[in-house]
Amino acid sequence: MSAARESNWADNLNLRSNPEGLAGYAAHAGDSRGRLIAEKPSPTRSDFQRDRDRIIHSDAFRRLMHKTQVFVHNDGDHYRTRLTHTIEVGQISRALARALNADQDLAEALALVHDFGHTPFGHAGERVLNEQLKQFGGFDHNAQSLRVVTQLERRYAGFDGLNLCWETLEGLVKHNGPLTDRDGDGLEGPVPAAIREYNQINDLELWSWPSVEAQCAAIADDIAYDNHDLDDGLRAGLFKLDDLVDVPLTGALVALVRDLHPALDDSRTTHEIVRRQITLMVEDVIQEALGRLANAAPKSAQAVRELDYAIVSFSPRLEQQEKELKAFLFDKMYRHPSVMKNVAAAQAILSDLYQVFWQGSAALPEDPQWSLEGLDEFARATRIADYLAGMTDRYAVAEHRRLFDHTPELS
Repeated sequence: MSAARESNWADNLNLRSNPEGLAGYAAHAGDSRGRLIAEKPSPTRSDFQRDRDRIIHSDAFRRLMHKTQVFVHNDGDHYRTRLTHTIEVGQISRALARALNADQDLAEALALVHDFGHTPFGHAGERVLNEQLKQFGGFDHNAQSLRVVTQLERRYAGFDGLNLCWETLEGLVKHNGPLTDRDGDGLEGPVPAAIREYNQINDLELWSWPSVEAQCAAIADDIAYDNHDLDDGLRAGLFKLDDLVDVPLTGALVALVRDLHPALDDSRTTHEIVRRQITLMVEDVIQEALGRLANAAPKSAQAVRELDYAIVSFSPRLEQQEKELKAFLFDKMYRHPSVMKNVAAAQAILSDLYQVFWQGSAALPEDPQWSLEGLDEFARATRIADYLAGMTDRYAVAEHRRLFDHTPELS
């Protein structure tokens, strides 16, 4: 196909201009700040669609299937994993972006990539690596996600990582908000080294809010795990429907569903409550975001970045109710004795693995990517953390069994 014909084809498909219907404040693929390494545009996909596709086809995305959300890999077939959580976040993120006339592909891409840096065994694994790397600045899963997509994925002939667009990288790093003030000082302590180092070669404007699309992905994450953890906790018997009566947001829905369907079994009652709660939360965010957009009237994605508050947010009332739901889940689920038993076992497994590689009594894979030869202590710790963070739950258990006489039981 000739270059001229290819260009006309892309223009006719409206892929390289701003997609019709997107608001001015949306991130427009045709106006992307581009990739760190220049690439020829696709004639059939926008840059944000291309980013989403690269994310889906990555090794890191597939590994999410065997990484813990709350329950470890062998607890049961119907509990969420990092992958099913990620897919649910993607669906909600697209729904929000659609309602706000923002770019759905970028919103979905950011939802699908947001947990790439998570360790095996969920936050239990992250706490171990943070402790082991304390003298080197600690471990942060958002910074690790950036390392995955800029260095650790090795699929393409021309570059390491996925060479994602500036807007995708910005949203990945800042989806929860600015990391620094205008002078570069961290807002919540030092900025992780991986983010600082990358920012020196590709300025992600760490002082600013991210795009509307990134904000959609961030709040979709909250909505998804609030609701699927509620569903999983009830399924696991960690608490009962009656325990939710005093939780303002969910308790009102328990009463409503029981009033509408008094003979419904607990399983269907749970599903009815969860689907109604997701809808309620999504519609609240849309209404609140539209109000904030009307008040701020941003004319561009950059104008959104330069605001001093988030556009995509819960209303104040629902924000408080969501915090109360989180507090309930923290107490009744995340700190439940059966969950904490597995947390202790998982932390022991990952701590043992870190120490055995650090001490040199076991070797990382025979691949130049994982060689520790000639590295200083910081680089050595980082490489071991890269390897461990990339493990799935079951691979970490298998490695521990290979290297140790006794492996803590996960159940």
